[in-house]
Amino acid sequence: VALTGIERIRFTTSHPWDFTQAMVDTIATYPNIMPYIHLPVQSGNNDILKIMGRRYTVEEYLDTVKRLKEAIPHVTFSTDIIVGFPNESDEQFEDTLKLYDSVGFDFAFTFIYSPRSGTPAAKFEDNISLEIKKKRLAALNERVKHYALHHNQKMVNQVVEVLVDGPSKKDPNVYSGYTPHQKLVNFKAENVKSGDIIQVLVKEAKTWFLLGEQFTNTKETF
Repeated sequence: VALTGIERIRFTTSHPWDFTQAMVDTIATYPNIMPYIHLPVQSGNNDILKIMGRRYTVEEYLDTVKRLKEAIPHVTFSTDIIVGFPNESDEQFEDTLKLYDSVGFDFAFTFIYSPRSGTPAAKFEDNISLEIKKKRLAALNERVKHYALHHNQKMVNQVVEVLVDGPSKKDPNVYSGYTPHQKLVNFKAENVKSGDIIQVLVKEAKTWFLLGEQFTNTKETF
């Protein structure tokens, strides 16, 4: 796929069990494969992962993250996490928070467990109260917001390459698009259109997006 010459290719989503070294090496080799990886972990506790049927351990997951970080400069990560899976204890949930701190994800899609008909988990007793699930989700989401803002703040005063999605509905001089690392940028620009890849100077960081302006001078990009 990289050899098609398409300027930007994103690989999403891989089950950690299937993320081979060959996959790591391929992503690292081709600059048109973006350095952003969505790698769903679901839980930071091995016992919960086992009853989820995830087929990997926390240690194996962290080894995959390590191999990606070593091979791909500035790689960014997002993940999926479920809280309140049947029988999840407070200590097991704390393991999830510890894993989040260890990886320092740029973003996460977080969910409260609910039974899904036809899945093996649907046979389990849903024995975690909704109150506890909501409390755990809130604690996890605080981690998500903290790291999202932390990583975005590091982008301030950087010049980034943005693939233009299109103009804002409220202001035709404000556009939005994404960096190679899947950072959403809202920026002021002139004479650009959807599909363009342009340089943007990041001026301000918010939790979920960056603010910037079109950059026209010659400068090394991040």
